[in-house]
Amino acid sequence: MTDFVLELYSEEIPAGLQAGAAAQLERHITGFLKSFDVVPAQVNAYAAPQRLALCVEGLPLTLPDRKEQKKGPRVDAPEKAIDGFLRANQLGNVAALSVREDKKGAFYVLEIDEPGRPLAEALSDFLPEMISGFQWLKSMRWGDGSLRWVRPLRAILCMLDGQIVPFEVEGLRSGEASFGHRFMAPAALPIAHAKDYLGTLEKAFVLADAPVREAMVMEGASALAKSVGCTLVEDSGLMRETAGLVEWPVPLLGAIDAAFMDVPEEVLVSVMRTHQKYFALRTADGKLAPYFITISNIEAPDKGAAIVNGNQRVLRARLSDGRFFWDQDRKETLHSRLPALEKVTFQAKLGTVREKAERISKLAETLAPVLGADAALSAQAGQLAKADLTSGMVYEFPELQGIMGGYYAAHDGLGDAVAAAIRSHYAPQGPDDAIPDSAEGRAVALADKLDTLAGFWSIDEKPTGSKDPYALRRAALGVIRILLETETRLALRPVLETAFSLYGVTKAQTYVGDLLSFIADRLKAHLRDQNVRHDVVSAIFALGSDDVFEMVQRAQSLQAFLAQEDGANLQAAFNRANGICQKADHSAMEVEESLLVDPAERALFEAMAGLADIDIGGLAGYDAYLDALATLRAPVDAFFEAVMVNDDDAKIRHNRLSLLQALAHGMRRAAAFDEIE
Repeated sequence: MTDFVLELYSEEIPAGLQAGAAAQLERHITGFLKSFDVVPAQVNAYAAPQRLALCVEGLPLTLPDRKEQKKGPRVDAPEKAIDGFLRANQLGNVAALSVREDKKGAFYVLEIDEPGRPLAEALSDFLPEMISGFQWLKSMRWGDGSLRWVRPLRAILCMLDGQIVPFEVEGLRSGEASFGHRFMAPAALPIAHAKDYLGTLEKAFVLADAPVREAMVMEGASALAKSVGCTLVEDSGLMRETAGLVEWPVPLLGAIDAAFMDVPEEVLVSVMRTHQKYFALRTADGKLAPYFITISNIEAPDKGAAIVNGNQRVLRARLSDGRFFWDQDRKETLHSRLPALEKVTFQAKLGTVREKAERISKLAETLAPVLGADAALSAQAGQLAKADLTSGMVYEFPELQGIMGGYYAAHDGLGDAVAAAIRSHYAPQGPDDAIPDSAEGRAVALADKLDTLAGFWSIDEKPTGSKDPYALRRAALGVIRILLETETRLALRPVLETAFSLYGVTKAQTYVGDLLSFIADRLKAHLRDQNVRHDVVSAIFALGSDDVFEMVQRAQSLQAFLAQEDGANLQAAFNRANGICQKADHSAMEVEESLLVDPAERALFEAMAGLADIDIGGLAGYDAYLDALATLRAPVDAFFEAVMVNDDDAKIRHNRLSLLQALAHGMRRAAAFDEIE
């Protein structure tokens, strides 16, 4: 068994693309090996700013014979499907394909019968094609070549068992050399084996393993923060990003001028994080410290003094802008900014942001009572929530929208409730983001998201496939999280009807039903992580529920019921009873007691008698109804064991079908058991 090492050396790869590219490289190579039934002992993919690499151990020098049948499209499939199969297998026409038949019809089959050959030879054929077809979110061409890569590709290291695997891509030949750190050790580095890859590069000031770089950033930055009596502000995203910007992380400590420390800390952190990739620090009492940490990519002779000075000058200029906007913006009130919102477009077909603010205000006032918020304050916060979009600070730093509105509201003397609501009304913006802290904030956030959903539904701009340019899935998830995490009982249908009416939509029923289905789909995705089955949620939603919190509570109860033996057996009984009635095309539920001639059918009828009297409006009533259904297990089992439904007597047969239909109907009061898989 032998080893293989491949490195694609290029100009700097954007940090956000490195992990995905490394995973793609691993998929390509392992997929290639799998096609020959070769499973390596170990595979490690690496990504750094100037390189993608894969080290594989436990490979044969010679590939085994390959015999495989690839099933293709049907013979009568669309021409595009057949052409796609041919292209995927490097075939010009169907002459090389066989035709097979099964119960679904005739289909093409590619029969592969290849004798074993040297792995190096197979890799030489495969790798140029893989590199040329590598998928990047953004790519470029350079020089006179046609190869597209994320940045210009400069060298290819490719070794198998200590020998070069020869191939060429756009005039670039594979070889035995990698390269060290661009500034500290730029010379070529011969690497013959996978086991030598990481160590050889580390001696040349390159850490090719991203988690190692990330740990080094964390350890060095934390130590620097501790040296000045501070702690690092936790930021896992920035940690990953900076680890993708350097191949040899060197944390350096810089200072922030005291003159800027009375500017809101979010401004300071935003400037440092978003624009400069600096880490912020906090003092022991939790306040933002007058320091920052930058991650250099070089061990400078002066221990980074010049680098720190340069970064401090850049930061000083950026913070001066922030300070100017902070001082200027406070000269106007949020109320005085409202007319300017008439010049800001929300969406071409949906009007201005000023109009959106008025809708949010009305919706927030409507929602406030059920969320325990003050209606007047919620309406005021909703009206002013978008006013900071016309401020200089938000124009320069868009990521601060809402946050700055909260500061300006406090400066205007509008009170803590309004300021907090404006500040947090965009939340939650992601799965790790908390919902607004205050009741008024939740009212405005919910109103904002429902208004956005209703607006885009009204102009038929819905998410399609993976495309969601207006973040409507995120808005729906925000609605769900606010309602669930506050345990709020809210009937969404009338609220959505109000939201549509504020857009002037007169017949909103169709829109509302479709939007509720969309929210239910987001709920299924949200509950998947909590191990709540999607079909169980569908079974609850199918009954017409529009209360998210109620749906979740009932879904959890129903899933627990189905997990029990009684529940599982009743599900099977429902399927059987429903199937019999459908086959007989029977929908009547009127049961005549005088025709119940078998003790087992009479026992089932009597056991079902009290179901209709149980109120399932609340969660307690719903659980009680499930308990009552559980008691049907024994009489249902006895019925199917002792009773012949298709009796020769037409009246008795009709009556027994009605009994089964009544059973199915009674179960459907709890859930649409038809939806349960």
